[in-house]
Amino acid sequence: MTHYVVDSSDMRKIAYQVSGARDGFPVFLLHGTPGSRLGPQPRSVQLYRRHICLIAYDRPGYGESTRVEKRSVADAVDDVKMIAGDLGIDRFAVVGRSGGGPHALACAALLPEMVTSAAAMVTLAPRNAEGLDWVGGMTPRNVDEFGMAHTDPEALHIRLSDRMSEIRRDPTSMLPVLDAGLHLADRRVIRDGGIRNQLLNTYREAFNEDLWGHFDDVVALADPHGWGFKLDGIRVPVMLWHGGEDAFVPKAHTEWLAQQITGSRVVIEPWAAHFSAIEQLPDVLTWVVANAAPAPAPAPAAAQKASHQTFDEVRAAG
Repeated sequence: MTHYVVDSSDMRKIAYQVSGARDGFPVFLLHGTPGSRLGPQPRSVQLYRRHICLIAYDRPGYGESTRVEKRSVADAVDDVKMIAGDLGIDRFAVVGRSGGGPHALACAALLPEMVTSAAAMVTLAPRNAEGLDWVGGMTPRNVDEFGMAHTDPEALHIRLSDRMSEIRRDPTSMLPVLDAGLHLADRRVIRDGGIRNQLLNTYREAFNEDLWGHFDDVVALADPHGWGFKLDGIRVPVMLWHGGEDAFVPKAHTEWLAQQITGSRVVIEPWAAHFSAIEQLPDVLTWVVANAAPAPAPAPAAAQKASHQTFDEVRAAG
């Protein structure tokens, strides 16, 4: 696992890491809310077996990445494209879990020449989803925080600030809070020692500097005007995965999205809940690689040769 920081054209820093097979198929993994590049992911041996190179980054305001005020979900596209350029890759898949799901769909919609396939796991639908009871069946805490995002952002800031302070004092404090409202399926997942450690690491890193990443995520995800792109413009293969017992993001969100994204593959596991997506991630990664759309017209010979360099060779040459 290698950690990088790239400087953007607007003088921001974006932190990302690369793990798995360096010559494998590139897949961006977009973390949840809150989260960071250290969020739960398959073990390296699983990535090597699947010949996958996994790329994860801190969204602005999380971890080591510079905050972007009033960012939209669609803004993630520029960061993903910038990291791809830093690594010298021009074709890749995207997978997003929970709060990362909408950001993965944004990449699929707005980077059709680069994204080969996409998956959104336990994802929200846009706040302006017509015909969807957006908060129906959602946990009270999520209902409150998404509601405050645009009606009382100061109150949201105070609430998230208190949570950040507690997590900084004791990162393990986040897990009992979650556990109290978890479905049995989720309790089983986060009681796994390895997954608990990954969750603790991602929460600790998420609030490494401040709470803005979490605040900006909630505001962007709950934007009453939408996410800044059209779902019906997605043309690459898409999987939508959801747990039937999910109360953080009810399955109705994925069912609604399935009606908007033509040809999407929908998997709803009746026994699963929100954190069950962590266990299903290896299979979803396998799916996006196996279902990658073919590349457009072949590049000239010189460009083809350059594309077979390793990521580290491209960075060194640059």
